[in-house]
Amino acid sequence: MDRDRVYTKAARCCIIVALLLLQHCVHAQNLMQYVQPLAGTASATTISAVKHSEAGGTEANANTIPAVTLPFAMTQWTAQTRQTENKCVPPYFYKDSLLTGFRGSHWLSGSCTQDYGSFTVMPVTGTLKTVAKEYAVRFSHKDEITSPAYYKLKAGAVITELTSTLRCGMMQFTMQQDDSLYILVTPNSDYAKGFVKVDAAKGEIWGYNPTHRIYQGWGEPTGFSGWFYIRIEKRFTKRGIFTGATVFENDSVLQKKDAGAFAGFRLKKGEQLLLRIGTSFSSLAAAKKNLTAEVGVKSFDVVRAASAKHWEKALSQVQVQTNNEKDKRIFYTAMYHSMQHPRLFSDVDGTYPSFAGNTQLKKMNGNYYDDFSMWDIYRAQLPLMEILHPNMTNDFVRSLILKGEQGGWLPIFPCWNSYTAAMIGDHVTAFIASAYNKGIRNYDVHAAYALMRKNAFETPASFAAYKNGMGRRALTSYLKYGYIPMEDSVQEAFHKKEQVSRTLEYAFDDYALSGVAKELNKTEDHKQLQQRSLNYRNVFDPAVGMMRGRNTDGSWFASFNADKRESYITEGTPRQYTFYVPQDIPGLAKLMGGTKNFENALDSLFSKNEYWHGNEPGHQIPFLYNYTSSPWKTQKYVRAILAEEYSDGAGGLSGNDDAGQMSAWYVFAAMGFYPVDPVSNNYQLSSPLFDKVTMKLQGNKVFELLTHKTSATAIYIRQVKWNGQPYNKNFITYSMIMQGGKLELWLTDQPTQWGSSSLNRSTGLKN
Repeated sequence: MDRDRVYTKAARCCIIVALLLLQHCVHAQNLMQYVQPLAGTASATTISAVKHSEAGGTEANANTIPAVTLPFAMTQWTAQTRQTENKCVPPYFYKDSLLTGFRGSHWLSGSCTQDYGSFTVMPVTGTLKTVAKEYAVRFSHKDEITSPAYYKLKAGAVITELTSTLRCGMMQFTMQQDDSLYILVTPNSDYAKGFVKVDAAKGEIWGYNPTHRIYQGWGEPTGFSGWFYIRIEKRFTKRGIFTGATVFENDSVLQKKDAGAFAGFRLKKGEQLLLRIGTSFSSLAAAKKNLTAEVGVKSFDVVRAASAKHWEKALSQVQVQTNNEKDKRIFYTAMYHSMQHPRLFSDVDGTYPSFAGNTQLKKMNGNYYDDFSMWDIYRAQLPLMEILHPNMTNDFVRSLILKGEQGGWLPIFPCWNSYTAAMIGDHVTAFIASAYNKGIRNYDVHAAYALMRKNAFETPASFAAYKNGMGRRALTSYLKYGYIPMEDSVQEAFHKKEQVSRTLEYAFDDYALSGVAKELNKTEDHKQLQQRSLNYRNVFDPAVGMMRGRNTDGSWFASFNADKRESYITEGTPRQYTFYVPQDIPGLAKLMGGTKNFENALDSLFSKNEYWHGNEPGHQIPFLYNYTSSPWKTQKYVRAILAEEYSDGAGGLSGNDDAGQMSAWYVFAAMGFYPVDPVSNNYQLSSPLFDKVTMKLQGNKVFELLTHKTSATAIYIRQVKWNGQPYNKNFITYSMIMQGGKLELWLTDQPTQWGSSSLNRSTGLKN
């Protein structure tokens, strides 16, 4: 039977389902209309980004892509304007005007890392062209339609449409004239390691792109590939392979530079070509199985409608009311960006590649995740998921435990299913401790503790293992001195030196683990870790009132510039990093000479325009006034940041979005609360941006925030009530949110003394 007729009949059978699903989306709140996937695809244009981004550096680029995907999906689908998978080069830049295809991407959203295991499909009309400079087609943003569930672009003589499921994608090409259409499929291996095969008899193109590591073990194989399987519904009129400009009649090509396969068709104006695409990190068979399970013979419109319904449900977990449509656009775009990662890595049957490159396949009861940009996302993005998706958080933790068990050490910054040691700190520990403290414990707690403890107390006996990214960097020095001295330049790390920042972040991680140790009756561990959580004191120089590099003999490092980058600080300045003691803000204030001096130091940072929102180490700073007698300043500065550092333009993100951390900050701050100490169960209050926020939570619980304003410009909190009763504390708790209830805030135009009493503040260091 003719394959075209079979698929046409199947498509007709699906059309009623598609119409019903689309009708549902129309009658729903339609929050997806507010999402702007192009936001963040251009360089940041905010004042602080221009001031604080390193000259020639990459922090000013938000590095997001207009991804068609589902929340936390395996593969993102995007138009491609850059062909490489190289570090810091996302596949799409807003400023570009030449299209080179549509990519099945594993780009870490908003990062400066790499794409990996990706492949690209390019429609070429007229004569066959296989070199990018010849087949690239000019396009205009006015011809783009972007949404989380759907992308459409008219470029040249073809209209391209994209939609997706968790592990699969669909591409639909509509001809604008009678012509030949060639589909080029290229595995995007910068190492010339890919494979692709075209089978005209079966209507298939499949292949793989082997992935490699960056940071520790740079260039080494990860032990798995990005697999793709493409099923095409029309009979090929021509097929072959190519390497660069050379075309062959062969049906496959392996490990050649600029290699790919093509299939040719002769189409009429208005005729469509549909590609159903399965992806996997495990095998070709798994990519096929994923496609059968998630797409099957469904039509493009059915899959698109299901994707839209999925996004509407995800976005509607937080509903906001306001007359300001721009604020809605920024908010729901931030929600979209905060739900890109961690990445689903397992197939529909639970199969996934074993961690750390041993080429084995494992199977998990549940979903296995990777791409944890942990230095960034432990601050707000993962805490947001602890509220919205506690069950998924269990899968995140189980995935991290599996990595530690399979690799021998709990990873620091696990991406592309490998050890990286990419950034500083040991924040997988902080995240697991945070989940544990919130009662999210559907995993082997004792196995988790053993791995966290190993990171905190041991260094790999083998230098090769340490060099490979296992264990905390410079732990030996940290344990010996109580800080990392300047003489230890931390060579086996992508970020070398940065001794003060490492000390501060290890102290926070030690605090995080101390709480778990206490709950598990690990008395001696708890005692040592609690003492180590105070190590921030060892890098505070009272003579300058800030954190500073320190030598092994206890003397202070000579170089000190409060507002310039120093080698011992990570992506920031001593003034900015001085405020990174989230576990013990009262203790930091005491070092500075008391709460008033602490407040003055915050005032100085803001008055000097030294607050930089474009990078993570300072994200908690605006909320620190809640630890002083002037919480109204938190309300003032948070509102200013919301207004000045975020927009709905392509350059509206103030730096790397870093797997959704920048966006999650906005979500929290716009709702009116933020986890300064994400391990604790406390969230510092500020004034909500919206008239009403409704959070739909686990167990059908509903948490509401309502504001009552004296005027449209009122931003200062005068009074708060919780379930109708006066509430004086300037923070709320995880249990308050998750049990549901109503938090009402009365706002006025003038600063007030609400929440200023020391009795109403978080105290810190209870572990």
